Amino acid sequence: MGSGDNVPSEGFGGEQPPLQIHRRFLCFYFCLRAHIITPKGEMTVRFYRLFAALAALVLMLPLCTVSAAADGEKPPQHTYASALLEAESGMCIGGTDPDIPLPVGSQAKLMTVYLTARAVRAGELTPETSVTAPQAVEKQQGAVIWLTPGEHMTVLDLLKGVIIGNANDAAVTLASRISGSEQAFVMEMNAAASALGMNRTHFADCTGLSAENTASAHDLALLCRALLDFDFLTPLFTTWRDFLRDGKTELVAENTLTRTYEGVLGMKAGHGEPCGYTLAAAAERGGLRMIAVILGCDAKDERFTLGKRLLAGAFSDIYVTTPDFSAEFLRPVPVRLGLTGAVTAEPGALRAVAAPKGREISCVVILPEYVEAPVRQGETIGTAAFYCGDTYVYETPLTAAETVGKRHFSDAARLLLSNMFK
Repeated sequence: MGSGDNVPSEGFGGEQPPLQIHRRFLCFYFCLRAHIITPKGEMTVRFYRLFAALAALVLMLPLCTVSAAADGEKPPQHTYASALLEAESGMCIGGTDPDIPLPVGSQAKLMTVYLTARAVRAGELTPETSVTAPQAVEKQQGAVIWLTPGEHMTVLDLLKGVIIGNANDAAVTLASRISGSEQAFVMEMNAAASALGMNRTHFADCTGLSAENTASAHDLALLCRALLDFDFLTPLFTTWRDFLRDGKTELVAENTLTRTYEGVLGMKAGHGEPCGYTLAAAAERGGLRMIAVILGCDAKDERFTLGKRLLAGAFSDIYVTTPDFSAEFLRPVPVRLGLTGAVTAEPGALRAVAAPKGREISCVVILPEYVEAPVRQGETIGTAAFYCGDTYVYETPLTAAETVGKRHFSDAARLLLSNMFK
């Protein structure tokens, strides 16, 4: 999965196609010579046939290896993708193939949770709103909380079922309540993904059962960042074991980090075909919030090992800062044909960035030699770009601090007369 890792040669077995052709030609030649009768003695003929047969056999061995390589498994290579995101700045600061879309399986339910939380924030639902299970719950496979059509359950308990128990019937029930049908809800899922900047994401259902649910690790990290804004979800994301129906239905989270990892904030672990073992994990230490996403692991514990490694590296090596922007970086920009000779530039909103400890954020200011009048206050006249070493971080516009009108003939005459009588 990694770019440049274990890339096979053009020919199988590391040989180029022309060399394979030469070997086949030589095999054919010696096999043919083994059956040619020459005018020499019988012993000589037998010896020559034996030599030709052995030579053909030796030359055939690489071709057998080639055939086995062609029919056998591909060379081993890492199958997972990962992303490390700093929550405050939203910067992706590490990972392996973070922008490659992969099947996400039950991680698609994070978007189901997000749309439900958004409906609660908008006042369309409350955690205590009673929801009726639709007929579609009968068709749900995999993890379920055994909802029956017409059964009532609160939004809070349904969220517990989705987040802790990974319940597909709970996800379909929430989708039907919010959008009227799962199909309409999926359209909202994809619209929300686009609004969050999840440009390598496609949702096909609200449960993640379809292999068509795909996203990059970076995209899922952006979704986790958005989920952190809903404080009422944190107790659910950090619960390992809970109950529904007055203790009759037990829920156990697959995300074991909720029990063992210091500062954990959630999110979700999952597994299945073809997504493999997955993990979305968020944690906070020393005021630093980090999000790690792992997709496509072959082993159950590998995702936790990789996730903890990413988080540990971030907490020890990363700091968050808002770049210092001093007015001394700026110069007045001349205004051609303006009522005043120059306009002052000021920076737009500065935002926090994540950077390796010991590395400072530098700023490059880009301003034109002049601007044409008229200039309106707030109009962009330049940019300030921020870098961590040679790595581009982000840029903010430099805008006009005041309005400068255009000088007309009457303005020029009035100015000339004013200067004459001074």
